[in-house]
Amino acid sequence: MSKTYISSALRKLIYSRANGCCEYCFFPEVVTLTSHEVDHVVAEKHGGLTEANNLALSCILCNKYKGSDLTSIDPETGEIIPLFNPRKDKWNDNFLLEGADFVPLTAKGRVTIRLLQLNRRDRVEERQFLIENRMFNIQNHDSL
Repeated sequence: MSKTYISSALRKLIYSRANGCCEYCFFPEVVTLTSHEVDHVVAEKHGGLTEANNLALSCILCNKYKGSDLTSIDPETGEIIPLFNPRKDKWNDNFLLEGADFVPLTAKGRVTIRLLQLNRRDRVEERQFLIENRMFNIQNHDSL
């Protein structure tokens, strides 16, 4: 939870910039039971500021799994790798959508998929349903 108040205008900017979709998993808020949240990409406790260039729209699951983490250990190399940063990184440089699964293209993609549990079975099934019903489209996002 943010220590700093996030103004209505800033929340609207974040929501609009993300087209109402989680900036980590692209799940649209309109099909969820809970509202998406504004995530500090770099948490306030790590010195992250409450500014547009450090905020991302996040579904409740991605926000829960990410928490205040900035890095994770790559299961293939054992190295500490930074997580995907929707304000600085291009999605297509780090991930590929294959069917309804996210495929990592980089170590950053690998640790983000693992930590945020993006390919957990229920999440893949939900994504598949949305794809089949034309409610999931990563092509409409600026971070690509």
